[in-house]
Amino acid sequence: MRICVIDGQGGGIGAALIKRLKEVYREEHEVIALGTNAVATAQMMKARANRGASGENAIVRTVAIADVILGCLSIVLANAMMGEVTPRMAEAVSMSNAKKILIPLNQEKVTLVGITADPLPHLVEEAVRMVKEIAGHV
Repeated sequence: MRICVIDGQGGGIGAALIKRLKEVYREEHEVIALGTNAVATAQMMKARANRGASGENAIVRTVAIADVILGCLSIVLANAMMGEVTPRMAEAVSMSNAKKILIPLNQEKVTLVGITADPLPHLVEEAVRMVKEIAGHV
């Protein structure tokens, strides 16, 4: 299975996701780090992603071949992450046939009703658990 982890800014959330994916699944799945910038990609590569790329075109092209996309809710919101998520990136992620597992961090003037305010480590665990469910159906 090909899992794309998308992050921007400092790449900390993407790195936490990749680190946990690798702890749980080792090399069972290909994990691709997609950063909105080079710093985010570098952080995710340090977390042991199999491959990585940065920028709009890399994200747009790679999400088209993904089985699963992981990241924050902001990766489907145009101009999120202080403008790092371009409208083209958000559209590509939204339109991808991949299953999307999005962490609901309320940072983009969007509030999701019915979502608990669990700490990030708990959300990472839940996201990684959902990968296992998806892997059973691919």
